[in-house]
Amino acid sequence: MAAVQETVEAVASLEKYEHGFTTEIDQEFAPKGLSEDIVRFISAKKDEPQWMLDWRLEAYRRWLELEEPDWAKVNYPKIDYQDSYYYAAPKTKEGPKSLDEVDPEILAVYAKLGIPLKEQEVLAGVEGAPRYAVDAVFDSVSVVTTFKKELAAVGVIFCSMSEAIREHGDLVKQYLGSVVPTSDNYFACLNSAVFSDGSFVYIPPGVRCPMELSTYFRINAKDSGQFERTLIIADKGAYCSYLEGCTAPMRDENQLHAAVVELVLLDDAEIKYSTVQNWYPGDPETGKGGIFNFVTKRADCRGDRSKVSWTQVETGSAVTWKYPSCVLRGEGSSGEFYSIAVTNGHQQADTGTKMIHLGANTRSRIVAKGISAGKSTSTYRGLVSAHPKAKGARNFTQCDSLLIGKTCAAHTIPYIEARNSQSVFEHEATTTRLSDDQLFYCQQRGLSQEEAVALLVNGFVKDVLQQLPMEFAVEAQKLVAISLEGSVG
Repeated sequence: MAAVQETVEAVASLEKYEHGFTTEIDQEFAPKGLSEDIVRFISAKKDEPQWMLDWRLEAYRRWLELEEPDWAKVNYPKIDYQDSYYYAAPKTKEGPKSLDEVDPEILAVYAKLGIPLKEQEVLAGVEGAPRYAVDAVFDSVSVVTTFKKELAAVGVIFCSMSEAIREHGDLVKQYLGSVVPTSDNYFACLNSAVFSDGSFVYIPPGVRCPMELSTYFRINAKDSGQFERTLIIADKGAYCSYLEGCTAPMRDENQLHAAVVELVLLDDAEIKYSTVQNWYPGDPETGKGGIFNFVTKRADCRGDRSKVSWTQVETGSAVTWKYPSCVLRGEGSSGEFYSIAVTNGHQQADTGTKMIHLGANTRSRIVAKGISAGKSTSTYRGLVSAHPKAKGARNFTQCDSLLIGKTCAAHTIPYIEARNSQSVFEHEATTTRLSDDQLFYCQQRGLSQEEAVALLVNGFVKDVLQQLPMEFAVEAQKLVAISLEGSVG
């Protein structure tokens, strides 16, 4: 009950999206619009080698040939790609080398968001204190990455993508685009042309990363999009836990977030990738504003016995369109997907996962929880596929939807392809409504209506919350309840 009470108190203390503030800061912009000149501008700003510019230009030319997809179960106004800034960054002479060189106003933004970067550095020497290395991305640039020296001491590379391209070009060139090719889809192609930062991680053979790695993405500039690129490579026998979070100001205009995440796992490697997505969802009454969250995430389990686990809590953005996926290539490799997708007001979500079994004796598990309230819609779309050579492949899928109120909707669209006779796929799905009887029963036991909703929802999503690191799980639990504020009655 203590956890429920804490959640209820958090809900009561918030009347609106608490991260919706803007920060007045001197920034530099690329000219508005998208063209080959803009692609060259971004590459020049990042001081990139010629091969990287050529890679971007190839992606841009391919993007011009593609048509924006419209098959998802979402409706949104047509995006004007010429009415956006593709590069926005705080004005600095050169990238900061330490926290002491970061603009205090930017540090204050992250402290206000609950990420006190300087305090984390101070607490690093305190016994029992949680240790998180953070890459803080502000609009189009990484403003600082913490604990780089400590990680480098054990061979771990954790830096911005821009730095990785300059300092670790051979690694980037080898793996960039090898999981999500430039022409994979419309938004991945756009990202490949204009991405300006993101995180790069390399874990050497046999190394267990000594601390959690995390990236926090903040959109601040008006009329700008965010197009980060994340690349994580876990070498043989390596382990890494990576967390990401995100927020944006409250604005009447929509802004586009089109990211790409690539994970590469070699023999016996493991990556846990956790996301708490809290982009501005738009006005709950009118549906005006909010972020379009169109993201491509994919893991390639190339090595035998490699393992990847995606865990996501999606509570924000006006429109979410993403399917974190696993290509299970290595023999005995495994993939997991745990998801909570919460929609309220006028939010729309079309999300799910793909488990592609290519290797023998591969395993996958999917647990997806969708919660719809207000006038929102939530769609789970999943693909489980077994190649003819994927003998002994197994999958278990559990897809549950919870409706709160009478004007929301939930949809489930599973695709199952078994192309050999020795694979076993299990799928179960439920759709339920939060009933008056359940609320009445809880209220008869002395709970308020908000406490009753929090209790029932927390029980519904506990299977996924248990997969998150402890600090993330506590925050995610609060966030789920806050996102459903006012959904009953």
